[in-house]
Amino acid sequence: MRADGKPVKGKESMYYLIPHFLPKRYDAMNMVTVDIPVAPMREYMNAKRREGRAVSHLALVLTAYAHMLKEYPEINNFVVNKRIYEHNDFTVSMVVLRPSGESAMSKIKIDLDDDVFTVQKKIVDFIETNRSTEEKNGLDKAMDVFVKMGFLMRIAINLARFFDKHGLLPKALLDVSPFHASLLISDLASIRANHIYHHVYEFGTTSVAITMGNLREVPKHTKDGIIFERCIPLGVVMDERICSGHYFAYAFELFQKYLKNPELLEKESTVKA
Repeated sequence: MRADGKPVKGKESMYYLIPHFLPKRYDAMNMVTVDIPVAPMREYMNAKRREGRAVSHLALVLTAYAHMLKEYPEINNFVVNKRIYEHNDFTVSMVVLRPSGESAMSKIKIDLDDDVFTVQKKIVDFIETNRSTEEKNGLDKAMDVFVKMGFLMRIAINLARFFDKHGLLPKALLDVSPFHASLLISDLASIRANHIYHHVYEFGTTSVAITMGNLREVPKHTKDGIIFERCIPLGVVMDERICSGHYFAYAFELFQKYLKNPELLEKESTVKA
């Protein structure tokens, strides 16, 4: 039994066989761009700003993803050692740039019932904590330990990979490892970069990676002809072994519905949705 997940039971036989044919995550990566219309998000953010409540694009995306998982929990599955598991919680790995120019990678825990305001606060607290140059985060300290081992470092890393494969990594290490998360997300628009298709790591348990890129104009058919809609492009990479293609499509259809109607991400509205 792993400390960070429980075995999935009751799926079709195919899902227990696929990891034997596709044993690596990079064997099973599917990639797609999901264009999210920015107008509904901006209108909502501006309305909340007038109320004195700041909400970011990132908070909307993460809240929509969390609420999507409530309806489609298989997106929160992962495969290790040819076995399929369900994450015990929803954690998100992110990189934070420090004033020195260095980056810090860590993860944030989000409850599936969190509303957008709670998620926004968690993001702000997460960034403030990890931007501090005075104190290293848990991952920084763990990496320092490995580096100080010198010639033993390769042995230690191979042991860590072996322990991870067999579910033997201690919870203290799992708690700080950004490789053991439900989702990897990167807001590349914050550094004025386009979205990319970020690989999913073979080490760890992260099955989905999303990058947010610069806004772009996307053609859309309407009754009056083709118009161009300003969108946030999301580069999505998923380990196809965790669920079927149609399940993934339905899940992201709901995800887009939330982002087109951001008021649904407020606790009062989400309950009614």
